[in-house]
Amino acid sequence: MPAPKELDPSTSLAALYGVKVRKLRTRAGWTQRELGDKIPIAHSRIAQFELGNETPPQDVSAALDKLLGAEGDLCDLWGHIKRTPFPDWVRKFMEREARASAMHKYMAHSVPGLLQTEAYARELLRHGNPWSTSDEIEEKVTARLDRQGLLARPTPPLLWVVLDEAVIRRPVGGAVVMREQLAYVIECAKAPHVEVQVMPFAAGGHSVMGGSLTLLSFENAPAVAYIEGDSSGELVEDKTAVARHSYRYDLVHAMALSPAASTAFIRKAMEGFSTCTPHST
Repeated sequence: MPAPKELDPSTSLAALYGVKVRKLRTRAGWTQRELGDKIPIAHSRIAQFELGNETPPQDVSAALDKLLGAEGDLCDLWGHIKRTPFPDWVRKFMEREARASAMHKYMAHSVPGLLQTEAYARELLRHGNPWSTSDEIEEKVTARLDRQGLLARPTPPLLWVVLDEAVIRRPVGGAVVMREQLAYVIECAKAPHVEVQVMPFAAGGHSVMGGSLTLLSFENAPAVAYIEGDSSGELVEDKTAVARHSYRYDLVHAMALSPAASTAFIRKAMEGFSTCTPHST
């Protein structure tokens, strides 16, 4: 049997949680399967908890705490994990984002966080986290807006965004919120380090239809790609894979409307939000 993978508890709260579960389980003399049977959950879930790849639901964490005699330590740590505004997979991306000299993004469903207004961000986070309290949502909104400081640096990174037409058509938050958000995108695009394009529906199929894609470039490090879903993300570092994702982005970039035509397209879309629409605020 191969030796268990070594974990660095300093990398994240989830990793610290996993190290503690493994240590307590080993001390109890149980296998992952035996511990899983006692809860009961699949032993593969125990493995994911111990690797820091997954955080257990609250009731499972409470059961682990009791079974392993953690005396509340696991429950306390679980609370800290859940209070953190960004999950581990987002924080790994943000660490790279903060050091990037250029960012190229294709956004399939929403305006990127770096260009979101407060009201738009709040609506996205409210819908994406229906279980969260109002205070938790506000904490997430503040954390998201704080990231926009990247673009206010004396030497900001290049931000080149391709927005799918769906992004500017879906009335997130209603007419007023969308008009404000689209106007803000246009205003941001006036900066020399920000470019915005629109991928219109009329362009048909394209190479990044599966979801959003971000490419980060650095002055003294290899480029990385980031593939984002609704509740998960994957940071890609393999050079061959990054090159392929870059090629996919280049194809989308070439098919999209020019920056000038995109601005006109967004202004036209704003006219559609000039009157109240269903669910508007």
